[in-house]
Amino acid sequence: MKKLIFSMATLLGITAVFAFTVAQNWAITDKYSIKFSSNEASGIFKTFKGTIAFDEQNLAAAKFDVTIDVASINTGNGLQNKHAKGADWFDAAKFPVIKYTSKKIVKAGNAYQVTGDLQMKGVTKEYTIPFTFKKAGAGATFNGSFTVNRSDFKIGKPGGEVAEQIKIDIAVPVTKG
Repeated sequence: MKKLIFSMATLLGITAVFAFTVAQNWAITDKYSIKFSSNEASGIFKTFKGTIAFDEQNLAAAKFDVTIDVASINTGNGLQNKHAKGADWFDAAKFPVIKYTSKKIVKAGNAYQVTGDLQMKGVTKEYTIPFTFKKAGAGATFNGSFTVNRSDFKIGKPGGEVAEQIKIDIAVPVTKG
């Protein structure tokens, strides 16, 4: 009987530890928006997927691991889309995804900051992205905005007609997964 009680107590203890170390999993809905803009070029990426584990009370267990399909770029101009997918810009045939994997997430005032590795066109750089998290019923939305220097990732030629700094605006609605 003592072994049974001890075993049950151990099981409950292990369950409690996992309950506090696992963040809430969120499923990305199809209503997301991944926009990019500069004075010369703008558009969206139409295909975004990945896994998101996030709990406001347990940021140490939170994790973002997301990808964007480069071939899903849409500038509103077919010729520009083809050029953007080409070897001089994103080289979608050789580097089909843009990937972001978080390393840590911290509270920053009324918002958050995620630091992780951003990989584009075979180049990986650490980026910190500020974001907000707004709950609404059984769902929530992550919103963030940041700037990347396209030349850091060998996207296009330095200088030229397109600005070096490209603004990225992200809105990702999620539901509990």
